[in-house]
Amino acid sequence: MITNKNIRKESKKRLTALILAIAGIFGIITLAGCTAAKNKKIDDGTYTIVTSFYPIYVFTKNITADIPDVELINMTEPQTGCLHDYQLIPADLKTLEKADAFVINGAGMEAFMDKVIKQQPDLDIIEASKGIELLKDDNGEENPHVWVGISGAISEVKNIAEGLAASDTKNAAAYRENADKYVKLLEQQREKMHQQLDGFKNKDIVTFHEAFPYFAKEFGLNIVSVVEREPGTEPSAGELAELIDKIRETKVKVLFAEPQYSQKSAGSIAKETGAKVYMLDPVATGERNAPADSYIKAMDQNLKVLVEAFSQNQ
Repeated sequence: MITNKNIRKESKKRLTALILAIAGIFGIITLAGCTAAKNKKIDDGTYTIVTSFYPIYVFTKNITADIPDVELINMTEPQTGCLHDYQLIPADLKTLEKADAFVINGAGMEAFMDKVIKQQPDLDIIEASKGIELLKDDNGEENPHVWVGISGAISEVKNIAEGLAASDTKNAAAYRENADKYVKLLEQQREKMHQQLDGFKNKDIVTFHEAFPYFAKEFGLNIVSVVEREPGTEPSAGELAELIDKIRETKVKVLFAEPQYSQKSAGSIAKETGAKVYMLDPVATGERNAPADSYIKAMDQNLKVLVEAFSQNQ
């Protein structure tokens, strides 16, 4: 006997089956859509490389030169100041979503990496400073500014090339060939700088930040003091007075400010000590889509500044 209760029960079964069928269809569509999105980079044949900031972008641009189907994006440009305190924005994470590899300096420079790894656990991360012996400050903290010394830059270029070769095996030979060419240019620049700087006896300097220890070690500069231990944090009146006394005591006449920061403190120190302010570039920031020779040009300009400064203070 067919009752209203049985009819309702049967209708409920059919409705449930229909809902499950529709859900299954949408599940397939969604899964297919996700798969297509995930494999989009494979489908279009483009290998996308994202770099964390300016010097790593310039190095990677040389390594990827003239290689077809390789896209290079610098995540944090335009940028001013230091990368230490950079905070990821939604646009950065969106950029990383389409990346095959993320090339970073490492050594603690990119403080946001925990968030990147959490958001993109399968992303190939290439650390330029991997295996490089890091210099430490008086407090034992490791200095990440490896690229500022040309020898450090050369090591980073080699690391990036090997990392990309392992990640994108199709273009491995091209990455290594380009890196070899660029390394030769860097070696020539390093030799040129040694030839012009090694003859100076007095190379005592004061710098504004902890960006130059690798550069100083490379070319025999003696950093007597650093004005701002924390980038963007000007010294207190007491710290400034102590620094002025130290410069007077050591008779340092060369003070190097950086184009990325205000020169207000530099002017005050120069006025009180008679030291002359020069501009030295740690090559931490630069123009968007910077040309491949940007690092070498910046180092050449640094060489001219150093020769002028030391020539007047021997």
